[in-house]
Amino acid sequence: MTNVTTNLDTEALLALEEAPSETPFQLAWRQLRKNRFAVAGGVILIFLYSAAILANFLSPYAMTERSDRVYQPPSPVLFHDGEGHFSLRPYTARLDLDQSTQTYHVAAGTATPLQFLVHGESYHLLGILPLSFHIVGTHGSAPFHLLGTDSDGRDVFSRLLIGSQISLSIGIVAIMITFSVGLSVGGIAGYYGGTIDNILMRVCEVIMSIPQFYLLIALSGLLPATLDPRLTFLLIIVILSFVGWAGLARVIRGISLSTRELEYVQAARALGVSDVKIIRRHILPSAFTYATVSATLAIPGYILAESGLSFLGLGIKIPIPSWGNMLSAAMDTDVLTSKFWMLTPGVMIFVTVLAFNFLGDGLRDALDPKLRK
Repeated sequence: MTNVTTNLDTEALLALEEAPSETPFQLAWRQLRKNRFAVAGGVILIFLYSAAILANFLSPYAMTERSDRVYQPPSPVLFHDGEGHFSLRPYTARLDLDQSTQTYHVAAGTATPLQFLVHGESYHLLGILPLSFHIVGTHGSAPFHLLGTDSDGRDVFSRLLIGSQISLSIGIVAIMITFSVGLSVGGIAGYYGGTIDNILMRVCEVIMSIPQFYLLIALSGLLPATLDPRLTFLLIIVILSFVGWAGLARVIRGISLSTRELEYVQAARALGVSDVKIIRRHILPSAFTYATVSATLAIPGYILAESGLSFLGLGIKIPIPSWGNMLSAAMDTDVLTSKFWMLTPGVMIFVTVLAFNFLGDGLRDALDPKLRK
């Protein structure tokens, strides 16, 4: 009986040794897939960023194109023609303004089929490929405004897509700068310690004491109103990154202080490996997990900061759209109560921030071995 048990134990051990071991990345990916909220957040973000990249193709109108249809509600999407026959092809209809009640109603006999891949304003897809096709449009007398129009008769859906390029990219670009500077400064301070550590940490404390939002407001007040929106965009990114890297650097410094005392780091130093290579290949990778989760959770803060500034008229200036300056129209009580489609940018900000938070929480659980189930 003892021999049988021993043989079974030996076979089990051999089977475990022969079984392919999973890499840390595979373990993290398996854990992440179990978190439905994180997966949903990731899918939503992929969809949003894909729409932002293809914004010019997906938008039926130019972002500055105006019409006399002020505050028109969303155009109806019908699945029947003008005679009431069912059709798989979508139709729309013209909305006319009733001057007596100042409300729009569907004009009879104006059912128009929606056209796909229609010619429109020229643009450069991905900034490279010149195109003039748009995914949807109409050739009839019924303009198609999926999310209605604003106070100047501009298509809200088109401006929402174009504005997403600014509102979504500002967080990514800012976190890339913050990520690089914070990791570098924190890694150097933690590895060398002593005087270098003291100097760098005092600099971080000074920067962290600067109020970010008020700094942005002060800068916006000093800049001329006619400044190129692209330059305003870059300045907002620079300020957000300048203020944001210090907090990350302090945490990375703490991780680096403990990592530099580990055996493999001491062995690399004894073998004569250069300090730069040790920091790059041993110190910083130990902090990369925390930095990745921190970056994911910090991006919504940058998006909200830009939206808040643009909402107050201190960020991206009209007519260039961003979700923040589009939402500023909702400061009017009448718009807030009766023109619900003007709140769409706020909904998009909410969904984006929530998706980033879901994904960040999922990454934290997946990348930290102590939190894996």
